[in-house]
Amino acid sequence: MKFRPGARLDPSQVQDVRGRGGGLPGGGLAVGGGGLGIVGVLIYLAVTLLSGGNGNVLGPLDGQTVAAQPAGQVLGQECETGADANAKEDCRIVADINSIQAYWGKTVQGYTISKTVFFTGSTYTGCGQASTDVGPFYCPVDKKVYIDLGFFDELRDRFGGSDGPLAQAYVLAHEYGHHVQDLQGILDRIGNDRQGRNSASVRSELQADCYAGVWMAHAEQTGYITGITQADLHDALSAASSVGDDRIQAETQGQVNPETWTHGSSAQREQWLTTGFKTGDPRKCDTWS
Repeated sequence: MKFRPGARLDPSQVQDVRGRGGGLPGGGLAVGGGGLGIVGVLIYLAVTLLSGGNGNVLGPLDGQTVAAQPAGQVLGQECETGADANAKEDCRIVADINSIQAYWGKTVQGYTISKTVFFTGSTYTGCGQASTDVGPFYCPVDKKVYIDLGFFDELRDRFGGSDGPLAQAYVLAHEYGHHVQDLQGILDRIGNDRQGRNSASVRSELQADCYAGVWMAHAEQTGYITGITQADLHDALSAASSVGDDRIQAETQGQVNPETWTHGSSAQREQWLTTGFKTGDPRKCDTWS
């Protein structure tokens, strides 16, 4: 996957707070996230940790906001064009985010820009304190996506998922799928129905996978990406499969228990990502019915 060299990037859609420790001694994580290590990174990839409603979100930390971009990581100077995205991983992630939001901005009426926060270690969020162990996630309180880019290394090294360019973009597009769900009021359906193969949590996660596939189908039309190859698609499907609940449980626990699933099986995640990519139609992403 390559980017158009002359495409103009918008790094303002990213807040870079790497190197700024955001942890508070004894600070709480959203329900379900504490002390899970790499298993938590993969099982709780997204909004089931931090979705709104029913008292399951830690309130904002009074007076605490995401820190300003630290010196030495000035994405606005380093990431200006698609040529920069082809040369540097940080700029590639910026371009992915720009492309994803360019598509949804034209597709969802009233779409609002959601910033992605790059962090290391831990950081403050509208949903409470979060650490790297949580993995990439979307916080509906402050409507931002959070990611420690080291997650991609863990995905590859510990669970055999691809960390190719489209695999990385898939992870981001999944989280932005939750932002779309938030704007549509879909996240409100989850409530406390957070575990089980037919749970609202699983339905939400699979729909976010499908939305990621829909963006992939339109990525070239956004003006940032030159095209998606079969090899790119294979990488994205590999990443989706590697974070299926059944695969994670089999590899970490030695057994599979569908009653504790939060994101769906490897086959389901591949299926819905493929559905979104092949149809290019978000209306085909109705995992609820």
